[in-house]
Amino acid sequence: MTENTVETKSDNKIARWALIIAALVAVAAVGVSIWRGQAGTAVEATTESGEAGDVETRIASLEAKLKSEPNDANGWRMLGWSLFGTGKYAEAASAYAKAVQIEPGNAEYWSSLGEARVMAGKGDVPPEAKQAFDKAIALDAKDPRARYFLAVQKDMAGDHSGAIDAWFALLADTPAGAPWEEDVRKVIAQVAEKEKIDVSARLKALRPAAAAPGGAAMATAPIPGASSAQMREAAALPKGQQDAMISGMVDGLDKKLAANPDNPQGWIMLLRSRMQLGETAKASTALKTARSTFANDPQKLGMVNAAANELGVR
Repeated sequence: MTENTVETKSDNKIARWALIIAALVAVAAVGVSIWRGQAGTAVEATTESGEAGDVETRIASLEAKLKSEPNDANGWRMLGWSLFGTGKYAEAASAYAKAVQIEPGNAEYWSSLGEARVMAGKGDVPPEAKQAFDKAIALDAKDPRARYFLAVQKDMAGDHSGAIDAWFALLADTPAGAPWEEDVRKVIAQVAEKEKIDVSARLKALRPAAAAPGGAAMATAPIPGASSAQMREAAALPKGQQDAMISGMVDGLDKKLAANPDNPQGWIMLLRSRMQLGETAKASTALKTARSTFANDPQKLGMVNAAANELGVR
């Protein structure tokens, strides 16, 4: 195998991982995920003016609460998504690990743990993440997040046809208009194009993609996200609360990256977040900063540039 061949395979893997991450996340993994069964709690997090409280304050409050109530599995889950939303993936994984230790029969906790472990990794689906996804599937064979990532793992391992089949199966079980539906279609099409696999007939045979309901909540779900009922809970929140919480999480991620910039996945999440919010100028600024950060690291720079191309950030 020549040196050029090795470099090409490495470049393809970087581009593929950037594609997966760009499709995976939207607005720093907030939106409906943060309200999974917690619509009331989200309201409690607001101030008297009706605006969402500071994310770091919320994290500190949760941490303090869990010191006195360490067996609150849902509290650890809430801390996990809060940390994840600000780019603290390893800390989020630790919080989710507490949740599954207390409530090992909860598939969502396991798939959340796997997702955090992926994002805390080095651009792959590490064995400990796959173990978490396998556990989620054993508990709930339909868990969409675990199914998505297990397909990603297949793709990254070279089983592109198997990954595409798994994503098609996920789409078959996806409710019409689910926030991750269109992104999964894009991943299938783009992976198929890169690997020269003809899926045109299969894509054409799918039902037409339903237009997602408007509003900030629908624009902010990660792949895979919440159920239809959970989406309705999020959408029921006043728009001001939705927007404030979303902005707070995105700004929190921005601050996290300013303090700890060596995080390509975080920069990709921030680019996607800014573009989802229509903040193209801020997305461009973030891209310039990321490129400067990774100017001497071709692999990480390649991830960011590939994602920027996918997202249309200039």
